[in-house]
Parts: sequence; C-alpha cells; structure tokens
Amino acid sequence: MVILDENEISFPDPHLYHSKDGLIAIGGDLSVERIWFAYQLGIFPWFNPEEEILWWSPDPRFVLFPDELKISKSMKKIIRDEKFRITENVCFEEVMKCCGEIPRKDQDGTWITYEMLKAYTTLHRYGKARSVEVWLGEELVGGLYGVDMGNVFCGESMFAKVSNASKAGFIWFVEKYKNKFNIIDCQVHTEHLESLGARSIPKEDFLNFLKTES
Repeated sequence: MVILDENEISFPDPHLYHSKDGLIAIGGDLSVERIWFAYQLGIFPWFNPEEEILWWSPDPRFVLFPDELKISKSMKKIIRDEKFRITENVCFEEVMKCCGEIPRKDQDGTWITYEMLKAYTTLHRYGKARSVEVWLGEELVGGLYGVDMGNVFCGESMFAKVSNASKAGFIWFVEKYKNKFNIIDCQVHTEHLESLGARSIPKEDFLNFLKTES
C-alpha cells in the first residue's frame, strides 16, 4: 500500500501494484483534480468517515457490458407499464444524499461524506458525473450516480426506497447509453447487479477499456 502526499497528485501504477483486497493507496485528499486523475487510472475512493481516505483498484473488476444486460419478465412488465418516471441530472446532489442514507446489509453508516458529496457534485457541474432519478408520482424513490469517462461509465452507488426502483433506473440508463458506453464499471460484486448481467473481468482488461477512451 502506498501512502499519498497531500501536496502532490499521484498514484501508484495500477498495472504494477497488486494487493489481495484491491487497496492500492491511502491518504491524499478529495480534490476534484485528484479524484478525476484517479478514475483515469481505474482507481476510486471508498472509506468510512472515521478512516483515512482509501483508494482501490480491485482485481477482478465487476462490470456490465451493455449488450449483456439481463431484464427479467417482471421488470419488462414494470417498464412496459411505465410504473416509474425516470429523469437524468435533475437532482444529482439529492441522489447522492439518498444513496448515503439508505441502510445497507453488513454496513454501518455511510461512506458518502460531506467531502465526497462536495467533490462529486463539482464533477457533475463540470459535466463529468451523471445521475439518474426514479420517481413514483412526485416522490424520488430511486436513483444512481457515477462518473462519465467517455466510453466507460463508472457507477458509484444506487438506492431504492421501493422495490425495483433502482433496477428500473439502471436498465433505463444502460439502454439509453448502450451506444456510448462500452462498459459500465460496477467496481465490486453485488448480487443485485449480477442479476442484471454484470460479471467479473481481469483488472488488466478493465484498464485497457480506459486506455481506449473515445
């Protein structure tokens, strides 16, 4: 593990640096410049509020190829019946806050700190991050957000206050941008995303997608 200097924006080469759990560096800061540089290298921050900043580059990487998206019969019916209204980039900050507030299995509290919120909303203002909002009537009931790397979308988090809301938003997003994004980065395995077609690939393969950014 490499300890980062707060005064210098740099990271270890993810091609050369390997660890069992994917932790590649510790420290630094959450400046927009550092976060954007990290994503260009396939590295992302993930840590608890009481911890130092932790930076990850897992191997294997959990991803979704848009043409491998799986939509169940029940989800097809929900989409066909237009149960939800879906928007994009309408309330990015609110989506992030909701992602941080939703209780998650085997997790205490949230990793979306105020500093994280500030950094990603700034990326959003620069056009480097996107959000999807899922509405039931006038209530925000689901959504997701992530970083737009050109031909790769790095999904950060999603939430649902009612069943199937986050799935509906994710499916809508993948189908809308299937000709823009070659791959959707899901970072690490979840059963939720596996059910939608995500799978693990070697880290080297994922990093090669970043290199071919269009």
